[in-house]
Amino acid sequence: MTAIHATRIGESSERVVFLHGLFGQGKNFTQAAKALQPELTSLLVDLPNHGRSAWTDHVDYVEMADTVADFLRTDFAADGPVNLVGHSMGGKVAMVLALRHPDLIDRLVVVDIAPSDSDGAGEFEHLLGSLAAIDLSTITRRSQADEQLQEPIPNRTVRGFLLQNLRAGDDERYRWQANLDVLRRDLPTIGGFPELEATFDHPVLWISGETSDYVREEHEARMRELFPRTRLVTVKGAGHWVHSEQPASFVSALRVFLTA
Repeated sequence: MTAIHATRIGESSERVVFLHGLFGQGKNFTQAAKALQPELTSLLVDLPNHGRSAWTDHVDYVEMADTVADFLRTDFAADGPVNLVGHSMGGKVAMVLALRHPDLIDRLVVVDIAPSDSDGAGEFEHLLGSLAAIDLSTITRRSQADEQLQEPIPNRTVRGFLLQNLRAGDDERYRWQANLDVLRRDLPTIGGFPELEATFDHPVLWISGETSDYVREEHEARMRELFPRTRLVTVKGAGHWVHSEQPASFVSALRVFLTA
């Protein structure tokens, strides 16, 4: 089984697991997890090929979901079902996990993604290519990598998010924590969604960002086919990164849904 790294925040018996998106890490949800205390204990998971979790030789949503499910069974969900929140790629993992392991999940929250093929592969190809183009042997400070990315990636916030994946080892050499080669090669898989013949009949909160186009009207039929108890909420003033663009609204929606 792929080794999974996760961080626990909180002491409550009510539990929620967070799954991040492409290039992300569990710690991206630290602010939300702290805000959900004391009602909820959060587990912030690094998905395979990200953060401190192990790398694999390919990307597969079913394998990722099963890996996380096995990890939860051994500890965080050992005493019964937990709540699950997934954003973007992590939202697809969360949906597959709920469909394949419904006994593990009480309530599901899917953030700005749909159970269908996603647009945006070109954008992510550009971002991954820009990171791969950096000669890490010349980097002695993170700011040097930031300087090299300023032309291909002008948005400072996006650069900062991506550079969270750059870590100095014990030998003081910088390396990418994310498995860039595999993620870049398997972008078509990441953009897709597996064909699954199952339904998850527990409550589901489907959150979309007002200015994002990852959740569209044509996605609703398939979403409700797989998750018949879905409630769709649109967060005003948010794009794809709902939890970082409108954190108060995001946490409020989670608290209301998960503690109902």
